[in-house]
Amino acid sequence: MSIKKKVAVVFTGGTISMTIDPELGAAIPSLSGEEILSLATNINKVATIEGHNFDEIPSPHMTFEKLMELKQYINNLLEREDICGVVVTHGTDSLEETAYFLDLVINNDKPIVVTGAMRSSSELGYDGSSNLSAAVCTAISDAAVGKGVLVAMNNEILLASEVTKTDTLSLNTFQSPAHGPLGIIDCNQLLLLKDASKKTFIDTDKYEPKVALFKSGLDMGDDLIRFAADSGYKGIVIEGMGRGNIPPEMFRGIEYAREKGIEVVLVSRCLTGRVYDSYGYLGSGRDFRNIGCIFGGDLPGQKARIKLMLALGKTNDSQEIKDYFEKGVYC
Repeated sequence: MSIKKKVAVVFTGGTISMTIDPELGAAIPSLSGEEILSLATNINKVATIEGHNFDEIPSPHMTFEKLMELKQYINNLLEREDICGVVVTHGTDSLEETAYFLDLVINNDKPIVVTGAMRSSSELGYDGSSNLSAAVCTAISDAAVGKGVLVAMNNEILLASEVTKTDTLSLNTFQSPAHGPLGIIDCNQLLLLKDASKKTFIDTDKYEPKVALFKSGLDMGDDLIRFAADSGYKGIVIEGMGRGNIPPEMFRGIEYAREKGIEVVLVSRCLTGRVYDSYGYLGSGRDFRNIGCIFGGDLPGQKARIKLMLALGKTNDSQEIKDYFEKGVYC
């Protein structure tokens, strides 16, 4: 008889831990880790589970300070020889950001799998137990070793660097629009559908909190960007239109920020595709490139912000920061 592998499950809160409060008529965190595990029937047949109650918060309440604590908490678990992998339960609103953060700051080949639920345990079709089971099956799989942080939702396994929440309600909300899932869970086993992309590691315990994120829109001006630049912000992420273009007046603010030595990262508000300096009119990607802005590939704004916060926490060297975003993405 084979010995079952041991998985540490770290509970942080979110819908997977919620029930509907009859007085409020709304879902609130209420289930302990033990109670969540009790809903995942037969999970103990595939692995030995060790539960850890890290926190009990909705995901919009997650902070960078807590994320740094979570990073160390997970690292301590991974150092144990008896732990083969770690599963983290999390609210779905900021799940992709936490998963990407952990992917950037943890350098360990053991699987780390983040999961959650779109429905509370009070609702019909509660998906928390099946998602947790899929996450555990992933954490014990040799195929998940060395793949970086993964997200397990709706029986699909996705790379933290590629996944995003695409719908406010659907159970299959977490997708990788440009790349597809890494794999699926079939008969309690992880089946890979593709190779994993190269992982970026930023070796830091510090972060720069003053990084702003702005989305571009028709006829937008530069007042908010100038305000950020004058308020001590060290970094700005811009979600440009298309290949990375913004209105002319908005670009004046980017010029102002760059004159003050602020690092600016350009990404696209489009779901797929990387930014590029294809155009040469005022406010285009070419203008961003000419004043020393960084191109963020196909990262969405929220992930580019996390990477820039960590990069600025690690170094003040502009070329090193640029390499975190562009190396291997642009020639």
